[in-house]
Amino acid sequence: MAAMIPGLVYHPCYSALSLPERHRYPITKYQALYQALLASGLTAEAFSTPEPIAARELECIHDKAYIDSICTGTITPQAMRRIGFPWSQALVDRSLVSVAGTRLCAELALSRGISLHLSGGYHHARAAEGAGFCVFNDLAFAARSMLGRGVSKILIFDLDVHQGDGTAGIFAPEPAIITASVHCEKNFPARKICSDWDIGLAKHCTDSDYLEAVSQSLETLLNWHQPELVLYDAGVDIHQQDELGLLDISTDAVYQRDLLVFNACRSRGIPVAAVIGGGYQRDVAALTQLHLQLFKAAFTAWGLALRPEIKT
Repeated sequence: MAAMIPGLVYHPCYSALSLPERHRYPITKYQALYQALLASGLTAEAFSTPEPIAARELECIHDKAYIDSICTGTITPQAMRRIGFPWSQALVDRSLVSVAGTRLCAELALSRGISLHLSGGYHHARAAEGAGFCVFNDLAFAARSMLGRGVSKILIFDLDVHQGDGTAGIFAPEPAIITASVHCEKNFPARKICSDWDIGLAKHCTDSDYLEAVSQSLETLLNWHQPELVLYDAGVDIHQQDELGLLDISTDAVYQRDLLVFNACRSRGIPVAAVIGGGYQRDVAALTQLHLQLFKAAFTAWGLALRPEIKT
């Protein structure tokens, strides 16, 4: 593939959600990441802005009753507590844009070889319920959409610290979509749904063991299944400073992990669409530096350069 700037997808609504004071979710990280990328030398014109999908489009992965309950605000307080956000119209709007963004990211990956979404990774959303800060499952929606556009085999490679239970459940009967999760075993969700490939790591797993598990998993999956597209959930909640992670992975290993994924896909000519996934440090500046490793790795793998403000 010829070197070109990766597809980049962002919408200002990603951080435009009012949450209670001291809420656990670092909602400002999306805008902070966008501003950091602009500071690295990228221009606003390098980013594509998704348009919200129509709610009915989600029926390819979610139950209609669940979709309607979210969109009309009739969802029960108990169900919203499982999601972890207070209901608001802004949450609905943001959710419809986010899933559109991951679909756009997948489309751009098919044309450019690589694309990166400054949101996404809402892998706990199941067919009939949300959970763990996930309302609608963007990875599942993008995968189903790409099947509908003629892609015959897709690998969802999930490296968020939390197991991708929602994605696994949605695609349990779907042989054209391979679900894989390398995660901390003794972490949320307590009751997991089996992916096609699951590696549950012990608490406090360190760099070498982690990178070996990722490398062996990816090589095996790519060789076995030979996907035509990889959807990559690059959660940084694996980091040693993450407050919800429970692993001991360094910043350099986050970068090496992302570079490993991109190099493996590029060497095989497989398009890869990446979402930033989870990350739960309250220090948003430090968290932004972790998410930036994904972009540094992407530009490195594709023979491009960003300014040195992006640190390894």
